[in-house]
Amino acid sequence: MKSLKTLVMATFAATAMLPVTVMAQDGRDQGYLIDTNGVVVQSAFGLCWHDSEWTPNSIAAPCDPAPRPMAALPAPAPVVTAPPLVIAAPAPAKPLPKRMSFSADALFAFDKSTLKPEGKLMLDDLARQLDGATYDGILAIGHTDRFGSNEYNQKLSERRAAAVKEHLVARGVASNRITAEGKGESQPETKPGECAGPRSAKVIACLQPDRRVDVEMNGATTTGAR
Repeated sequence: MKSLKTLVMATFAATAMLPVTVMAQDGRDQGYLIDTNGVVVQSAFGLCWHDSEWTPNSIAAPCDPAPRPMAALPAPAPVVTAPPLVIAAPAPAKPLPKRMSFSADALFAFDKSTLKPEGKLMLDDLARQLDGATYDGILAIGHTDRFGSNEYNQKLSERRAAAVKEHLVARGVASNRITAEGKGESQPETKPGECAGPRSAKVIACLQPDRRVDVEMNGATTTGAR
């Protein structure tokens, strides 16, 4: 009987101590292994052991230092959108004149067939227009006024047309695509009786439209802007 009584008393004492251990585990160190005194057990390196009740909410120093708040990420830089690339449309092709008339007085000195510097510049511009143009052939036709014999005027008109052709060929026009010929005084621009009178400065000036070199582009269509 004495032994049975002693066993009952020991069991009661152990049961009375149980709430103390549970309270210790329900404190701020809940989730960590503790010793009999309710102190968190640490290794020689300061490490702690989690038990089955540990959760992230159980974090406590020095076992698990509280996580540092994450620094706010910088705002993304604004995206700069480049303006759309605008490609200029090519200049529309310009129609090439079918016929151009050059004053002989602008191209040559009076009664001469050698091109003047300013006359060469005029033909240089024509050569630039012909570059890139579509045409079947070019005809350079020389003309004179009525002063002088028919034979002389014919020869002078031919020499002037030949001088125009020679210059255009030197500027890149194919020689086999340009023809030079003279019409002398046979195709005047002035009307009959319009510049009447003997040879004088006034009459010569009046007959200026007759002294010319016409350049005709056969089958010409367009030329690119240059």
